[in-house]
Amino acid sequence: MVASTIEVDAFLADSVVVAEGKLFTQGAGWNIINTQGLPARHDRIGVGILVRVPYTATCQKHRLEIRLEDEDGARVSLGDAREGGRIDRIEAEFNVGRPPNLPHGDEQNVPFAININGLAFENAGAFRFVIAVDTVDAKELPFRVAFLQPPMIRPMTQQP
Repeated sequence: MVASTIEVDAFLADSVVVAEGKLFTQGAGWNIINTQGLPARHDRIGVGILVRVPYTATCQKHRLEIRLEDEDGARVSLGDAREGGRIDRIEAEFNVGRPPNLPHGDEQNVPFAININGLAFENAGAFRFVIAVDTVDAKELPFRVAFLQPPMIRPMTQQP
C-alpha cells in the first residue's frame, strides 16, 4: 500500500540523539514521572520522533511542532526564552529530497531528537506532548506526573 500522508511515530525517553539518520536512545518507553515534591523539576525528557514522509510529499517544505499540554488541553511552558517570556512550543522546518534511486511510492524516514532539560511541573496530573506536522496534530505522547508521599519515619522504641 502506498502512503499518501505524512505519519509520525514517537516515544518518550530519558535522552535521545540523531546520528547517521538514526535515533539513539536511553531509557525509552516510560509514561510516568514520580516525584516526592511539588513543584517538581525533571532533569531531562527526551522525545524521539520519526516522521515518515511519503513519496508524494518529498521536495516540499514541512513544519514540525511539538507542544506540551495538561489534562485540560492548556499549554504548559517548556522553559524560559533567553530574551524573556516563555517557550510554549518547539518548531522545525524540514524538506526531504527525492533521491534518483528512490522507487516510486517509497517513503523516507526523518528522525528528530528533542531533549528538554529541567522541565518544571507545578502540579501532579496527566500531561501530553502533542506533535503536529503542517499544523495537523499527528501524535500524542501521554504521561503522568505522580506525587508520592514520602514514607513516614517512625521513631524506634527502646525495648526494656
